[in-house]
Amino acid sequence: MTHCTVLVIEDDLAIRRGLCDALRHEGYGVLDSGDAVEGTRLALEKEIGLILLDIVLPRGDGLSVLQRVRQELPALPVILLTARGAEDDRVRGLRLGADDYVVKPFSLRELLARVESVLRRSPERPAGPPALALPGGTIDLEKLEVRFEDGERSALTPLEADLLRHLAANAHRAPSREELLQRIWKVDPRRVQTRSVDMAVARLRKKLRDDSDPPRLLLTVRGKGYRLTL
Repeated sequence: MTHCTVLVIEDDLAIRRGLCDALRHEGYGVLDSGDAVEGTRLALEKEIGLILLDIVLPRGDGLSVLQRVRQELPALPVILLTARGAEDDRVRGLRLGADDYVVKPFSLRELLARVESVLRRSPERPAGPPALALPGGTIDLEKLEVRFEDGERSALTPLEADLLRHLAANAHRAPSREELLQRIWKVDPRRVQTRSVDMAVARLRKKLRDDSDPPRLLLTVRGKGYRLTL
């Protein structure tokens, strides 16, 4: 399994350092934060594969972070770190969409096993809405076609539909070419040199009637990647 980047949001410095060291030892990339505001920013701006989220945090709380993450990134796995006896918080967290929880004090071995388990399940999470609205038409991601009100239709390949789903789910940022190669094409961007992403974007712009200069819907963000604005 390819190890992703885990975001650790925990205000106890000793616990946070221990978690980060253990994750790095297992091969995960790590980002960390000690409060709700910065943690939310990192979750929404960075390429994260999973969040370890403490409930009790400065400048907010973990459940508010979870709620915001679920609004913006519904497929991002989240494991709550909760105090012993905080059953109400665990129940609320699960109802808000947390994937799992670990009760403090916990063993690092148990936590790493929970991380692996949640990541194995995460591809089965919902892939997003079945359709996207665009000016004068609809992108039907289930039927794999773009339909316009004047009757014009264009077929989408499954890969093009997956690319649109990923861009739509991350509309608040511009996923990089490297991220798209890894997530959509399932190739290691460090080992290949390809313009597959750029060519796929060019084809999509034509199908979306967005091949003007500059495009209005599928934008190139210089130095970062591509962003879908619908």
